[in-house]
Amino acid sequence: MLLEENKAIVRRFIETYNKHDYDSLDEFMSPDYFDHSHQCDREVAKQLFIMGFKAFPDWHEKIEDIIAEGDKVWVRLSRGGTHTGEWNPVWAEIAFPPTGKKITTMAVDIYRIVNGKLVEYWNVSDGTDFQKQLGLIEYTEKGKKLFPEDAK
Repeated sequence: MLLEENKAIVRRFIETYNKHDYDSLDEFMSPDYFDHSHQCDREVAKQLFIMGFKAFPDWHEKIEDIIAEGDKVWVRLSRGGTHTGEWNPVWAEIAFPPTGKKITTMAVDIYRIVNGKLVEYWNVSDGTDFQKQLGLIEYTEKGKKLFPEDAK
């Protein structure tokens, strides 16, 4: 039964995230929560959520698959939004002005849950595709020939 409970926690967390209900996130995230993908704690992670939603106010994540094993839950997500606000990703030293482009991606998120709270998080996604969709990365002439469908 614990596996189903853990999956339900992740489902509710993603629903809360999609509603931009930042005040309720502490109900899901333990005080010692750690985001391995961004190397940050709970408070910084919540600030990253806020920054992301300012850049992509219609950002939405949909669970496509969810699997639980032990104290971890894996979620395959389809996700996307429209870049209508300034975006300042953690890996860049500059902010990117709005492009108006609609972005769609897939990701796998992994959560570790202890005593009903999210304590650790990992994200696996194709950041290059995301950046390409925003127009931050362009194919070289050789790349356009090798991947004509992707280079559009």
